[in-house]
Amino acid sequence: MAGVVLNNLNLKQGHCVALKGFIPKDAKGFIINIGQNSSNILLHFNPRFDLHGDQRTIVCNSKEADTWGAELRETAFPFQQGEEATICFEYQADALNVKLPQGQIIAFPNRLPMDTISFLSLDGIELKSLSLE
Repeated sequence: MAGVVLNNLNLKQGHCVALKGFIPKDAKGFIINIGQNSSNILLHFNPRFDLHGDQRTIVCNSKEADTWGAELRETAFPFQQGEEATICFEYQADALNVKLPQGQIIAFPNRLPMDTISFLSLDGIELKSLSLE
């Protein structure tokens, strides 16, 4: 399944990218990657409805030089198949703070310090809008 890929995003520390997307009714999960490129991902954000043995779980990870780090799992799961969701990713020096649709926040540690985030990719979710704040 081919998704959206954005390059040259130029997201600096202290700013956020707000993404609104539609989750298909038959979605097993979806992926949002944020980082430098597809080999160096600051945050791999993967909400799973029923995928790879996970049910209603958000799996977060990072990838450096094509090598995955340790997964973190979050059980707060405000996503619904067949509905829209808005997610805000705020880039800070020590963490990427993910504001979920019902206001919960996941603070994923910044394992790959970088001046700016230039790459964003989506798979399994239909992009409705994107804004930089």
